[in-house]
Formats: sequence, C-alpha cells, structure tokens
Amino acid sequence: MFKPRARHSKPSLTMEPAIRLWLLRILVPLGAHRELIGAHGFNSDAVAEVLGLGRSIDPDQDEFDPRAIRSALRDLHRKAERQAAKTQLPRCLRENIRQLSDLVGLGTTDCRILEFVVSIHSDRLLDDAADWLGALSSAKVFHALSVILDVPESEIRASLNADGILSRSGLVSVDRSGTGTLRAKLDLLSDDFADLMISVEADPISLLRGTVCAAEPGQLRLDEYGHIDTSLEILCPYLRHAVTTGRRGVNIFVHGAPGTGKTQLARALANEMGCELFEVAAEDADGDPVTGERRLRAFRAAQSFFAQRRALIVFDEVEDAFNDGDSLLGRKSTAQLRKAWINRMLEENPVPTLWLSNSVATLDRAFIRRFDMVFELPVPPKKQRESILRNACGDLLDDEAIARIAKTEALAPAVVTRAASVIRAIRDDLSNTSAAVAFERLTNNTLRAQGHRPLAPSDSSRLPAVYDPAFIQADTDLAAIAARMTTVGSGRLCLYGPPGTGKTAYGHWLAQQMDVPILIRRASDLMSPWVGENEKNIAYAFRQAEDDGALLLIDEVDSFLADRRGAQRGWEVTLVNEMLTQMESFSGVFIASTNLMDGLDQAALRRFDLKVKFDYLRPEQGWKMLCRYCVRLHLAAPSPDLRPEMNRLDRLTPGDFAAVARQHRFRPLQSPAALVTALEAECALKEGSKASIGFL
Repeated sequence: MFKPRARHSKPSLTMEPAIRLWLLRILVPLGAHRELIGAHGFNSDAVAEVLGLGRSIDPDQDEFDPRAIRSALRDLHRKAERQAAKTQLPRCLRENIRQLSDLVGLGTTDCRILEFVVSIHSDRLLDDAADWLGALSSAKVFHALSVILDVPESEIRASLNADGILSRSGLVSVDRSGTGTLRAKLDLLSDDFADLMISVEADPISLLRGTVCAAEPGQLRLDEYGHIDTSLEILCPYLRHAVTTGRRGVNIFVHGAPGTGKTQLARALANEMGCELFEVAAEDADGDPVTGERRLRAFRAAQSFFAQRRALIVFDEVEDAFNDGDSLLGRKSTAQLRKAWINRMLEENPVPTLWLSNSVATLDRAFIRRFDMVFELPVPPKKQRESILRNACGDLLDDEAIARIAKTEALAPAVVTRAASVIRAIRDDLSNTSAAVAFERLTNNTLRAQGHRPLAPSDSSRLPAVYDPAFIQADTDLAAIAARMTTVGSGRLCLYGPPGTGKTAYGHWLAQQMDVPILIRRASDLMSPWVGENEKNIAYAFRQAEDDGALLLIDEVDSFLADRRGAQRGWEVTLVNEMLTQMESFSGVFIASTNLMDGLDQAALRRFDLKVKFDYLRPEQGWKMLCRYCVRLHLAAPSPDLRPEMNRLDRLTPGDFAAVARQHRFRPLQSPAALVTALEAECALKEGSKASIGFL
C-alpha cells in the first residue's frame, strides 16, 4: 500500500531527457502506467517524482485522483514526443557508442538498441518501470523495443538476429529461452560493461575489461620449445601467412598437462609474429569465475574489436565452454548447445586464435576436425628442461644441481619459473637456508601436490661405483653389443634372468657408451586401473624417449607382453598389441628386461633383435668383485682361504654386492670375512634358507 511522504524531505530526482522519454513510452503506449498509478497512490514515488508528478505525492493533498494523474501523464508523454528529436544521452555514453560503432561497424538501429540496453542495465528507475511490463517473450521484447525506441519492429528483429552485428560481436544478446523481464531478456557483454560505458570515455578496448585483456610479456622464448619443432615448423609459417593475408577461420588447438607452458607458447608465438596478444579472461574484474557462455561472448567481442589489428587471441582453459556439461545428467556443454554457432565461428573468425586445454578429451570430436592444427605440448624433454632451468635459475642453482633436477620428467616449465620467482623475491631474507635448497623445497612441494615424485636427492641414474660389464655373466658379449649399438643407433634387446644380475645397470652403461640419456619405466609407472590408460602410458613412454633421443628401458616387461594365448580379458590382448606396435615404430634403442621369460608372448619374442640371458656370477667373477668391494669399503685384501666360501655361492649377483654395500653405511663391516658372511646371507635368502637373517 502506498504511504505518502513529505516532498521536501529530499531534493527532486532528475533524469536524462532521452531516458525520461523511454520511461514515458513504457508507461503510456505500452500501458505500464496501470502498475505505476494505484487507486490511492503511486507504486513508485521515485518514478512519479522524476516525471514531474511529485505534487500528487504531497501528503497535504486531500484526495489522490488517478484519472487526473493519467491525464497529466499523457500530456507529459505528448510533450516529450514533440521534443524527442532534441533529446540526447550523456556525452560519455554517446562517445563510447560512437567509438564502438566505428570499431565493429554498428548501424543506426544497432546503436539505438545498445544505448537502451546500457541504460536499462545502469538506470534503476528505467529498469523498475520496464519490470511493470511483466514477463515478456522474445517476440514481446522486439515489440517493446520498437515502441520504446520508435524504430520499426522489423529493424529491431534484424538488428538482434543471431547473424546481426550486436550478437556476433557479443555486445548484446537476447535470451530466447522462456520469458523474463525486459532487462533480463537483454544481456550485455559483461556485468561491468554498462558501468564502463556511462562512466568513462576510453579506448574501446578498455571496455572489454574483465572479459578480454592484453597478455603479459612471455617468460619463455620460442627456441625453448625445441621438443615440438615438428609442429612449430608448420604453425609458425601458417600463423605468419594468416596475419599477413587476413585469412579467416584460423584456429589452433594446443593441449597438454598443466604447467607445460601452453600460455607461454602463445605469448612466444605472438612475439615471433610481431602481434598483439589478447587473452579471453577466465575471471571477471572481481576475481570471480566467468561462465563458458560469457567467455564465448567475450571471444566474439574480441574478434570484432581486434579484426583490424595485427593480433592473436588466446582462449585458455577451453574446458569452461567445451566441457562444462554433465553427460551423466544428460546436460550438454555450452559449445554443444551452440554447435552451429561454434562451427561457423571456427570457419569465419577474422583474428587467428589459439585454444588451450589440459586434455584433448575436452573437445567433442565433431569440433576437432574444424581446427587447422591440433597438437600436444608435453613436458619438455631433459635437454629442454636443462635449458629452462638454466635460464630461469642460473643464479640460484649450480650446473650439477641443474643437471640433476632436469632429470625429473614431471618438471613442467611453470613449476620452475614460479618457484624461481618466489625464491628470487625473498633471496635476501633467507637466513640459514640457501637459495638452491629453498628452490628445491618449493619445487618438491608442488610436485607432490600434483601427485608426482619429488626431485631425486642425488643422481639416481648414475652407474654403481663398482661397475664393469666383465662382472656380468651373460650369454653374449655385452661390450660387442654396445659397440654395435653405438654405430647403428637403434635396436631392440630383451634382457632376461634372475633379479640383481645387472640388467638395468647394463642399460645405464649402454646409454653412457652411446652418449644418450636413458628413460626407465617400470610396471608401476605404466600400469593403471582404468581401461585404456595402460596403452596410453606405453605410447607416451615411447614418444617421450623418441623426443628425448633417449634409450628406453622398460623393466618387468612381462606385465605388458604376456602370452596372448592365455588372455582372459580383451584389454590383455590390446596391451600386448600396443607394446608390439610401439616397439616396431620406435627408431631408437629399446631394452626390455624381465625375470620371467617363459610367459612372454611368442610374437613379441620374434620382434627382439637379441635376447640376452643374464645369469649368476661365475666363481672367478665373484672373487674379482669381492676384491674390488674390499677396496671400495676400505677393507683389507681378502685372504685366499675365503675363496672356497665364495665358490659355494652359486647364486651370487652384482645386486647382492650392492645390497651389502648399502648395509655397510649404517652397520660397518670390519673384515673381508664379514663381507663374505653378508653375501652368504643374501644368497641364503634367495635359496629360501630358514637361517637367521638380519643386520650382519
């Protein structure tokens, strides 16, 4: 119920003439006066006062006369219409509209609509009055705009059509689903857009604040992406051609694990092309996440705003638009709901765009084929990681630390640059902790949080201190194999035999002789509980070795090459098939090691160039190795009377010596005899002896 209030309690409200005219058209021709004027008073004193009907609010009036007020309202409307040609909006809004018109090519009706939509989103009284029109369908929205703006309805429909410039630029869109208030049915580019339009005259690009922003300078150079040279050899000339010729529909999809440097790659490419780079924001000005639909609209606006500039656009975290549905609930993603528009956009966008995602699974297969290029950005290989570490942390780490840390395969560029930035900022405040130690501590914390192993405290890939292929009992000349592999540069070896006989150590030694890195994968690294993941992991291991130019050694290969004749599940067969396919296509040196030769697939065995059996040490090998370890452990030379005891150890391996040497660190051996006793205990364990076993 209306409650009168003293008119002199506050200054009279004012309103821009153009907005006042729109308000009167809502009230009179569109009939919203029925909601404004009640039987005993106004439903909005503020609207009444701004229209000049404040006298009827005065509590000294004996009687509220709705008929007289309606008549006065019609008079006000007629007077406003006579002056309509002279009404203008505030200069700031007019100037911003003009600049947008020049930039994206708005027509007269487009400008009129944009003026009104900005006003209804920024003027509370205009919004309140429009609410009195009730819930409107899209058709009624077009009619209401036609009356309010005095523009033929056909022109309104054409301007707000999906192919119209307002829609294509993302400046104004009509919610065509269901009914709603006039303001709710007419959406602007962003929540802040209306305020920006009426508050500041600025470069139109600044009006995109919170939706699109200029990218920050890159921290990596293009030459630090040598591991994707094959893709860059195509991408760089193509982008250069697109920018130079104005080619439309240029879209590149780059996927890779978080932190691999996708955003930095986009910035490096823009720098290489001499282009401005603009990023579609994932957060608004308040730091709140932006929905996929809003981001796509921002992208459309950017395409219109920057079409005449030498620019690239990057749309990071495309999951927001392409994977924001829920297949279990039957809810489609934003991109799937707008598939026709997305497809047209990917064919016609004037500004080349880089779409970035953590996984290609984000993308509907129907969209994949519409991208000019789709490629993965993996974690850089070891040489690239060393280069990135040297550039980012050369003042924090010495060469030895850089070489050791670079061996961590999960170390993404973003992890390195962020940790280095933090340490460099507080370097002078680090008291008892060195910058290198602090860097490794930060990096380890991040790696653990990502589910990866921490940095190795020492170079775990080094050969044992006591190593000589002469101490390996094999049925083939291992030195001759190494010489041949070094010459040929490729081959497939199957090393089989009991644990500890030196299969993995030989892989390290062979890689050293060939002067290539070694990539070791164990069954635990590659096996996954999810169907199909094992095959992906195997393929990735071979691809990573190929990219690194590394010798690939897969331990416990029997887990992947089990005889298919005994397979009980389909995935067991596909697992073997994938391994065989990767083996045949791999151009480097591949070593498979196993303790269980009998269960390997027969077809797999035929694909190995050599099958080398590693066995227990011969007595003379065991004795020579004992002599070497006595020197290493600073013990006296073994006396000849120990030789018979050594000869009885018929299951002795190099691994037994390594195990005893580790024991020596915390329970030192006092004599060669104690060393032999410790070796006997290791062998007894393998033989299943029930003798007491412990620290000797």
